Amino acid sequence: MKLATVLLGGASSPVAAEVRGDTLHCYPAGTSVLDLLGADGAVPPAPGEGLPIGDATLLAPIPDARVFYGVGLNYAAHAAEQGLEPPAQPIIFTMQPGSGAAPGADIVCPEVVKRLDYEGELAVIIGARGTIAGYAVADDVSARDLQKRERQWTRAKGFDGACPFGPWITTADAVPDPCALQLKTWVNDELRQDSSTADMIFTPQQIVDFLSETCTLHPGDVILSGTPSGVGMSMEPPQFLQSGDTVRIEIESLGSITHAVA
Repeated sequence: MKLATVLLGGASSPVAAEVRGDTLHCYPAGTSVLDLLGADGAVPPAPGEGLPIGDATLLAPIPDARVFYGVGLNYAAHAAEQGLEPPAQPIIFTMQPGSGAAPGADIVCPEVVKRLDYEGELAVIIGARGTIAGYAVADDVSARDLQKRERQWTRAKGFDGACPFGPWITTADAVPDPCALQLKTWVNDELRQDSSTADMIFTPQQIVDFLSETCTLHPGDVILSGTPSGVGMSMEPPQFLQSGDTVRIEIESLGSITHAVA
């Protein structure tokens, strides 16, 4: 099942919808994707009649996510391209709630940032009782200059709109093995990242278990599980994002997101 938060033409409030192919089936007004993921038991199918998906604007699946967790160096090849040893345990950082953005939202680069980079990632969405409810596509947009000179990554990774994700949440029961998904990232139609989640050092469940040792995970919390090799800072010479660039990230079975750099 694929769950989206959408804004229908002429409407002022978003609604939760189930995506079936090229159509949307809306849930009753007042029902959010967070409500659906946080409830016990299987998510019920949406009762609404099908509407063309092109008639709606896709918003962030969880528009007001409580927190975003990130995982650094979680792909073996990504660690290798930076000349670093794989970590012995997950490297966790957090991003501000305001860093979440719609899947097609422009990335607005802060003026202080001169080295902006992409990171295609598998997003893990938490459901009831700290379980994994589903998965989505995300871009952990990163300010490499700030990341290099500041010991904490709050500004480098968590600036406003730094994490577009979506286009919807694919529920966990529809993803037999999250560690066997092809992940690709293009910048201006140039393929930059072409990997598999099989290269992850720590699986989504291992990351959730690690976080749960100290943090209560709530429905709608978002965990970015790390990026594979092929980021711009590791190219020779480095290739950072520029105004007008377009980034597209696709994960097998989960869909794709596309956004421009403003």
